Amino acid sequence: MTGTTAAFALLPGAAASPVILHVPHSSRRIPADVRPGIVLGEAELERELDHMTDSHTAEIAERASALAGLTPWRFVNRASRLVVDPERFPDEREEMTAVGMGAVYTRTSHREVLRSDGTDPEPLIERYFRPYARAMTEAVAGRLAVTGRAVIIDVHSYPSEPLPYELHGEGPRPPVCLGTDGFHTPPELLAAARAAFAPCGGTGLDSPFGGAYVPLDFYGKRSEVGALMVEIRRDTYMTEPGGPAGPGLPRLAASLAALVDAVSA
Repeated sequence: MTGTTAAFALLPGAAASPVILHVPHSSRRIPADVRPGIVLGEAELERELDHMTDSHTAEIAERASALAGLTPWRFVNRASRLVVDPERFPDEREEMTAVGMGAVYTRTSHREVLRSDGTDPEPLIERYFRPYARAMTEAVAGRLAVTGRAVIIDVHSYPSEPLPYELHGEGPRPPVCLGTDGFHTPPELLAAARAAFAPCGGTGLDSPFGGAYVPLDFYGKRSEVGALMVEIRRDTYMTEPGGPAGPGLPRLAASLAALVDAVSA
């Protein structure tokens, strides 16, 4: 399955590649009909996008794909996470709901009002969250059907200093944080990531962010689906909070390509 919508795109890789580079938070795009539900003024909204967008991560994934020996597949969110966050649960299972940042955010990174209290999240869940989840599920199923396995590598970034919304911001903030799952992150995948990102200043584990994204149809059920979250500290490759990329970006792309190659092999 391949495809592109206004909200997301599955960009095909090599038929034999099991790897999906998942880029969920790189976009700043907010559709015009979604904007009225956000109470921030334009300048405030731009600042919030600076803080919450994983800037340049789509470019890192694109460059890594071009460098890899076996081109990975890429699943890229084309809408901002301020529309919906495709990696959050749309119900009470999501711990970030406590700070107004479940699947549909009602608070900002600084815990200020983003959407009015009482906002019904269901229209955005139905229009954006569920189609995204279905498409990602189909993308993983496609890799399983062709290669017998799938490896989801989530490509994120995070600020060098904690933002007020972070629930676990007091821990280490390494150059590259590797988020893991006890069922879906095998030791060899973690070892490959540590080796690949060693030239980028080293890695840490599950701090300040932990876990790894797997579509619910496979979560805890299919060990052939591997998953790892790669969280890159922003000061290693860009001007914070939302500025241009710097010389660290090519190095990170090369390291991500090395991880893709190790996984593909």
